[in-house]
Amino acid sequence: MNLPPLVQSFVLHFGEMGSRWGINRTVGQIYALLYVSEKPLNADEIGEAIGCSRSNVSMGLKELQSWRLVKLQHFPSDRREYFSTPEDVWQIFKTLAEERKKREVEPTLTMLRGAIMDSPASEAERHAQERMKEMYQLIELVTTWFSDIQHMDVETLQRLMKLGSQVQKVLQFTQSLSRLGHREEEKE
Repeated sequence: MNLPPLVQSFVLHFGEMGSRWGINRTVGQIYALLYVSEKPLNADEIGEAIGCSRSNVSMGLKELQSWRLVKLQHFPSDRREYFSTPEDVWQIFKTLAEERKKREVEPTLTMLRGAIMDSPASEAERHAQERMKEMYQLIELVTTWFSDIQHMDVETLQRLMKLGSQVQKVLQFTQSLSRLGHREEEKE
């Protein structure tokens, strides 16, 4: 790799993290390089920068395109394809989350819906079905919440995320007030 040390460190780290996130090392490195690049890069430039074959770069770019995480560009009088990442980090986050939902969450919800609709043939199946129903309800709740935040503008989303544990404190305070109100009603 013939990259500045800071960029090389970032690219190598993303490559290693990629395997933990379910993508191969090369795809992680390609994405990291494109993310920090000042300009769109073509496949030859990417391969040279990360020390990877043209075919590996092409396969990695196809995977990133299927995830909608890179943009394809053309320049006048140049037949090569150039690639870049979206500028808005929040858009990248939202796209990645949408793709994971589509590829991982929705198939699981479909399977669970079918399993919940089946008539249990034994006590073991009834028990399993109840557990699956709980899992379905949790995933459905999270999916609905995610859908709600997907439609928020970036400023609102940032404010919400910065609230963090303060939201929990407000909810606990609200619950305390509610309990206090119920105790007062019982006394009357």
